[in-house]
Amino acid sequence: MHEDLVHYGMPRRSGRYPYGSGKDPYQGAVSFLGEVKRLKDEGLTETEIAGALGMTTTELRSRKTLANNERKAHLSARAAQLKEQGLNNVQIGEKLGLNESSVRGLLKQGVTAKADRTTEVANYLKDFVDENGFVEFGEGVNVQLGISDVNLKTAVQMLKDQGYEVHHEVRVKQLGTKQYTNLRVLTPPGTTRAEVMANLDKIKTPGVVTDVDGNFSLGIKKPTSIDSKRIEVRYGEDGGGDMDGVIQIRRGVPDLDLGRASYVQGRIMVDGTHYLKGMVIYADDLPDGVDIRFNTPKSRTEGGKKTDVMKPIKDDPDNPFGSTIRKQLAYKDKSGNEKLSAVNMVYEEGAWDDWSVSLSSQFLSKQRISLAKQQLGKARQQREDEYQRIMSLDNPVVRKKLLGQFADEADAASYELKAAALPRQSSAVILPLTHLKKNEIYAPNYKDGERVVLVRHPHGGTFEIPELVVNNRSRKSRAIMGQPRDAVGIHPSVAGILSGADFDGDSVLVIPVNDKVKVTTSKPLKGLEGFDTKAAYPGYPGMKVMTDTQMQMGRITNLISDMTLQKASADELARAVRHSMVVIDAEKHKLNYKQSEIDNGIAALRQKYQGSKQGGSATLITRAKSPVYVNERRQRSAKEGGPVDPVTGKKVYVETGRTYESPVYKTRGGVKTDEVLRVETLNRQTKTNKMSEVDDAFELSSGKPMETVYAEYANAMKGLANKARLEQIRTPNVRKNPQAAKDYAPQVESLRAKLQRAQLNKPKERQAQIVANGVVKMKLQANPDMGQDERAKVERLAIQTARARVGSDRAGTRIVPTPDEWEAIQAGAFSNHMLSQIIDNCDMDVVQKYAMPRQGASVSPTQASRIRNMIGNGATYAEVAELMGVSTATIKEVLG
Repeated sequence: MHEDLVHYGMPRRSGRYPYGSGKDPYQGAVSFLGEVKRLKDEGLTETEIAGALGMTTTELRSRKTLANNERKAHLSARAAQLKEQGLNNVQIGEKLGLNESSVRGLLKQGVTAKADRTTEVANYLKDFVDENGFVEFGEGVNVQLGISDVNLKTAVQMLKDQGYEVHHEVRVKQLGTKQYTNLRVLTPPGTTRAEVMANLDKIKTPGVVTDVDGNFSLGIKKPTSIDSKRIEVRYGEDGGGDMDGVIQIRRGVPDLDLGRASYVQGRIMVDGTHYLKGMVIYADDLPDGVDIRFNTPKSRTEGGKKTDVMKPIKDDPDNPFGSTIRKQLAYKDKSGNEKLSAVNMVYEEGAWDDWSVSLSSQFLSKQRISLAKQQLGKARQQREDEYQRIMSLDNPVVRKKLLGQFADEADAASYELKAAALPRQSSAVILPLTHLKKNEIYAPNYKDGERVVLVRHPHGGTFEIPELVVNNRSRKSRAIMGQPRDAVGIHPSVAGILSGADFDGDSVLVIPVNDKVKVTTSKPLKGLEGFDTKAAYPGYPGMKVMTDTQMQMGRITNLISDMTLQKASADELARAVRHSMVVIDAEKHKLNYKQSEIDNGIAALRQKYQGSKQGGSATLITRAKSPVYVNERRQRSAKEGGPVDPVTGKKVYVETGRTYESPVYKTRGGVKTDEVLRVETLNRQTKTNKMSEVDDAFELSSGKPMETVYAEYANAMKGLANKARLEQIRTPNVRKNPQAAKDYAPQVESLRAKLQRAQLNKPKERQAQIVANGVVKMKLQANPDMGQDERAKVERLAIQTARARVGSDRAGTRIVPTPDEWEAIQAGAFSNHMLSQIIDNCDMDVVQKYAMPRQGASVSPTQASRIRNMIGNGATYAEVAELMGVSTATIKEVLG
């Protein structure tokens, strides 16, 4: 077909004739439009026409716009010229081959404005590229520039015709997640993709202004430092070990005040050189002259100064604590001046209450099969009920959006393998109460006298689950902890059962047990009695300290899970658990974890239970999330058949075919040299997991009964995901109701404005990711041995600060429809395209509340007032909840 085509004269770098070389100034535009019309008259679709002309459909549309603009601009100018010569409209029409009304239209002022505006945008982008080198022009940039998306694409096409390069799918990591953002980048002529990828931090976004005076890195204000003279250290011989990780502060001290919180996980700088790390709580027994008591298991003999038992600040002015500081409090001094508090918050009261309280496979797979069946069955039923609620929606766009979201969540559920929570289960941070009995717990969210079990992760087995009795009667407990929203108090000895937990922010699942809810527990393993990780495996000078805690913990917990399912002996389990305790403390306390691996015979255990001394995964429980690498791929495009198989509902991928060059170095004596033997061409890889790569979860099972329970659940989730995707692609588009658009005109305009605000934030968010990635890159270059946990902290801080610098406010710009606006949506006041954009930018929690309202417990203003009074008079959450007939969660919601 290409050979049969007559050259259509539009500007193309690959064409034989330059733009404007024909007899008539707009000959190319006319030829091009004529050729498109001819192909369309022959029955070709837009996609087929684009293919025939050697371009994408986007290019085709842009070129048609350019051609029409060019033709109209020329005709308009020619009509004005003839008018000046004294011809009337009819005569002008005869010369131009147009009717009189068309001539009138051409002569109207502003006919050429559209073409001029496109040229103006193209010139602006050209100048921007020439100045900055790398320019991204993704969604929302057109809104920033005050033009339509078509105008922007047409302007970019004009620059492509001049030789400028466009690079699609330039991937930038979304910091703090495992996702990537694809950028469309415009660059000067001759710029290669490799050059773009090597300069990601230099990419600029038109219309986005970066605060050059703002903090360039991690956004922490210089912390206030406390004089060590104000601090008392309680050493191990004085009982400091019982409260390891607790920082006690005096009430009423302005620069230490916690605001509304009773406890926080925090960091406090000392003498400008060290810092305290742990849970910060109030104390009423501090001696005169002391504002802080720091509890440590270390002995006085371990240092001559107080700061010897504290942590030295990091050699990084952007983050001296090496932690994600989420809040820095301020206070006013006696003169009314605002100053920065010494307490830097990592988590504050209420943060642990929001943590997931589902049951992990790491815990549930070590319980009775009947309990696993029961809770996985509930999780499955919850998802099936949610699917039915979504399918009951009558708004096609909302249903499509929620089906897509549901499918992704069901896919994730198939490999995360989380089961439904048990009744009244909650998450809480643990604090030490030395006056409690070893079998007691202070937990105002639960009834006095009832029994609860505690589960901490990483979880080794039933021997790490203490069962305790709730004691909320102790005045001393209440004086120390008050009415904690999401904390429990336990005797320090209980922490030893919980995988060696301490009190610097460790959390647990609290599960009430009774005749109906039974959780299997067992006696602590004898092999763990008296085991002290720091005493058994201290580090030595020059030893390489662990930096990949997360990976090492994953390996050992997977081994323990595989051993448990294969009925390993108590002695073998004790060996593995001892090593896990060393691993979890190795980075923090600089322990010799490699010697622990040797002494506990971990390689032999891996060989026996996982089939290799290097380890791996041997059961479905551990294989589900195990990483696997496949050739880089993308979801199948619409023109290739779409991203979803229309028969099965499965996702369909297409390999990108991208490769990279990898040198193979010569080795000498087993040591790699700088001499390159050859260069191999390798396929780029994508990281996924084993469960996502199989159609049937039983392919990952070794045949154990517990694996069967989980395989059936995983397959059910995969089936639901596929079912949801099929319904998503089968759901028709919405049809706009013109009368509804008139009836709800104010609501339509309001939502249109909210959409524009959300779209304006998208370029800012992409620029924030670019800036933050540049900061992380700089930090990694300065510290190439940075561990995964530390990198994650740096990423969180970097994106937080970058958003502030460019003014990105993702949460604040999400669309939150009012009831009247939702009514307009339901009435059909929007086109399918507009409504899809609105829903894509909506706060989906709000959408779900409108679309799928659930009946929940609510309280009247009178009841709320009564709840506040009872809590204020000392009643516990559990007591008030029982009296009012609501859940403790409702009580917390009332109290804010």
